[in-house]
Amino acid sequence: MTDQQIQPEPHDQGQRRPTTKHTVVVPNSVDLVSVLGPADEYLGIIESHFDTDLHVRGNRITLHGDAAEVALIERILEEIVQIIRTGQGVSADTVQRVISMLKDEEAAKPADVLSLNILSNRGRSIRPKTLNQKRYVDAIDKHTITFGIGPAGTGKTYLAMAKAVQALQSKQVNRIILTRPAVESGEKLGFLPGTLTEKIDPYMRPLYDALHDMLDPELIPKLMTAGTIEIAPLAYMRGRTLNDAFIVLDEAQNTTPEQMKMFLTRLGFGSKVVVTGDASQNDLPTSQKSGLSVVEGILGEVRDISFNKLTSHDVVRHALVGRIVAAYDDYDAAIQARIAARNAEKNEETR
Repeated sequence: MTDQQIQPEPHDQGQRRPTTKHTVVVPNSVDLVSVLGPADEYLGIIESHFDTDLHVRGNRITLHGDAAEVALIERILEEIVQIIRTGQGVSADTVQRVISMLKDEEAAKPADVLSLNILSNRGRSIRPKTLNQKRYVDAIDKHTITFGIGPAGTGKTYLAMAKAVQALQSKQVNRIILTRPAVESGEKLGFLPGTLTEKIDPYMRPLYDALHDMLDPELIPKLMTAGTIEIAPLAYMRGRTLNDAFIVLDEAQNTTPEQMKMFLTRLGFGSKVVVTGDASQNDLPTSQKSGLSVVEGILGEVRDISFNKLTSHDVVRHALVGRIVAAYDDYDAAIQARIAARNAEKNEETR
């Protein structure tokens, strides 16, 4: 994709920022509808984020506006073309994510993020969708123990499980072990009838659901019967040494510091561990400290352990989920600010 630059227009210093005009040429080998979207939907999304004027004639897109915005839009179009050239489709969500990445971080390369294929099953590909998710996936590749910490919907558990299945399929490990603490989420379920497996099944259901997205459903019972995939509550990990395994601990905010230490020391030779959790959704008793909240202070400087933070910007569920998470974060921050202000006033009164 090439561009043709026209000299910046005259402007009054101090009153207007410099404007410029560029013509971006979409290569003939790339379908223009794939770039602009059906009925120019993707073009409309780009226009909604900027004040720059965009005009299309043939395979030429003319950009006229603030010089910095024009340069950014040119990069957005280039990234969209690169994604199309990888063979994957572009959607409105893809365009929004490209814009968000380039706005947030100048050095970002959205095409590298959005075209990284971790796993494919039944025509569906699992890929990171944000820059932080890509960093998290890269950290899993590079480190023996990786922590993914962030709010609901950021893909921390889903991506960890996809990497586990990828490692199993590529024979990097011999088995997958998925575990989580059997802690109720804010409500007491009481006595559960049935066998032990039936009792713990509700706690493990999110892990089963993710597995069904990544493997053929008829294959999962066979792998579980053979012990190649094991889903078990955290209490079952005590006393074990886990060799040649990919181990995922989910909902780690519901572990105690002692349970976290117990789990991490299960690590055996040829194994990889991913720990995921959301410190804001602790279901432990109020008096009990979360193992996830203290572990970075203990292990933050230990080599071959990586801590990765995801935020509301990395939410990949319904767009409203990201806004809900951000609203709760703002609410919590406001409460903390009020508490700090009250404490400061009390300190002043006692002086």
